[in-house]
Amino acid sequence: MAKIIAIANQKGGVGKTTTAVNLSSCLAAAEHRTCLIDMDPQANSTSGLGLDHKNIVSSVYDVLIGNCAITDVIRPTDMQFLNVAPSSISLVGAEVELVSMISRETRLKTAIAQIVDDYKYIFIDCPPSLGLLTINTLTAADSIIIPIQCEYYALEGLSQLINTIELVRENLNPRLTIEGVLLTMYDSRLNLSRQVSDEVRKHFEGKVYETVIARNVRLSEAPSFGKPIILYDILSTGAENYMSLTKEVLAS
Repeated sequence: MAKIIAIANQKGGVGKTTTAVNLSSCLAAAEHRTCLIDMDPQANSTSGLGLDHKNIVSSVYDVLIGNCAITDVIRPTDMQFLNVAPSSISLVGAEVELVSMISRETRLKTAIAQIVDDYKYIFIDCPPSLGLLTINTLTAADSIIIPIQCEYYALEGLSQLINTIELVRENLNPRLTIEGVLLTMYDSRLNLSRQVSDEVRKHFEGKVYETVIARNVRLSEAPSFGKPIILYDILSTGAENYMSLTKEVLAS
């Protein structure tokens, strides 16, 4: 059965989508069958893997409201071992539509049950909020990776995320654990980055990955070409960072 990992932080701009796209791509490059489910209405994971979300007929939205099965929306990517369940702007309305539905928190979990035997890893890219889309994701997941940027206010709001994880664990998904905490946007030239790193490692003792994701221009450029970093520039620092993270994930 697949290991289902959510990538979540209600704070925007912390590297959730970058991590979702590049970690899943590196695992696929290692020939582990992987699926990335894009639960963010901005559809950046979808476009980051080369799909034009404007041309997608059926998306995760249709799965959540019951119009089709998840197997009907999954699409191949440029990487042999990586598929994607694309998002669309329609997901913006899903938060409202789900409110009145039966088993609204478990609709993604029910959908994923159809594909758990088809993959080794399933990643879910969450939106920057703690609404029903994120609750669905945490209910479906085995564990969660929390990206944290090495900047001011890095830990701000994280208590709210941890509280949400505890509530989901108590009421909907007792198996949910924190897979790891990932430090992103690290700049070794700045004292601030080192200070934030020390603070996060102290706060989440034993849960923080040794790998840190450095600020890297090539990593920022890759999404505009619809490619993960290992296809865009495998010799870049960003590619090295995500390959190193992949080794840690495989070892856990």
